[in-house]
Amino acid sequence: MSSKNPRVAIIGLGFGAEFLPIYQRHPDAEMFAVCQRNEEKLHQIGDAFGIDRSKRYARYEDVLADPDVDIVHINTPIGEHGHMSIAGLRAGKHVACTVPMATTVEECAEICRAARETGKKYMMMETVLFSREYLFVQRLKDEGKLGKIQFLRGSHQQDMSVGWPEYWWGFPPMHYATHAVSPLFLLAGAMPEKVTCLGSGRIREEYIPRYNSPFAVESALFKLRNSDLACEATRSLYETVRQYRESFDVYGEKGSFEWEQTAGGGHVMHTGGEDIEKIEVPDFADLLPEPIRRFTTQGVYDLDENQHLSFFQGAGHGGSHPHLAHEFLRAVIEDRAPKVDAPTSASITAAGILAHESAMRGGETLDVPDFTKVV
Repeated sequence: MSSKNPRVAIIGLGFGAEFLPIYQRHPDAEMFAVCQRNEEKLHQIGDAFGIDRSKRYARYEDVLADPDVDIVHINTPIGEHGHMSIAGLRAGKHVACTVPMATTVEECAEICRAARETGKKYMMMETVLFSREYLFVQRLKDEGKLGKIQFLRGSHQQDMSVGWPEYWWGFPPMHYATHAVSPLFLLAGAMPEKVTCLGSGRIREEYIPRYNSPFAVESALFKLRNSDLACEATRSLYETVRQYRESFDVYGEKGSFEWEQTAGGGHVMHTGGEDIEKIEVPDFADLLPEPIRRFTTQGVYDLDENQHLSFFQGAGHGGSHPHLAHEFLRAVIEDRAPKVDAPTSASITAAGILAHESAMRGGETLDVPDFTKVV
């Protein structure tokens, strides 16, 4: 490590800019460099956050060549995640990357190899796994209030027809399913072994050729590895009218948690028989260093017009952003595996990729690799 605190470079300054002041205020980090292909935006963001002009890069390759950069945090379009993560690890950097890990099963496996062979840390920055709702349900589980978990269900329904880059148009629903499936696998304590998925409905004709995918909705059933559990996840992006919903439900022998049906409707706990109670999920800012606690409840700019669309549609991602940065920094400093390490990230990502492949094959059951055994 080149300094007492890891030196962080943020790659991509759309959604990535959300993390700049978090790293700047984190007591264990040095917000060191930024990278953005659009040089006007590069300097606009660099000036706004006081980044040294000599550490503003328009080329990722130049960031990787900088010996003083310890961590690269990648926030680029999804098609670039795989090769940029591999390049970062092979260049001797610790890599944090927004979801999904990659767009092919092969790239997921290669990232696992690169992390193992270089000894560098990799973490997929999955917001759901650090949201206040997930942290709340994890606490219920740890306290025994759910008892044995019997089934889990996730959904991520969203309208991406307005305000999103063109490469999203017609994107296959389950191909990027990390928000819908990750809480199911981690709460179950098991990764997916097999998946069967069906597609339903049809998107507009002009969208279909881009990814050769016709389905408006895809719904997958997963068998978990070395477990008696199964779980289900549903995803839609186009031609399906519904308020934004990024949710998970957990059914246990002692208690069950169900996500609110509509925003503001309130999450529900089933406590026995016909008894239910609406619950207020607390914030978990107290788990963080004091200087970054405020970022669980407000965006980094404090100006609505500057916040990334994903922040609005995802309801602020459940206050997860500072938790993500903190977990990865501590994993690097403590020389331990992050909560969402490379094999875990690969399993979560490949589950969705293979679910879509199953749908395209008419619901054929497919095996999900065990990425802990990638050679």
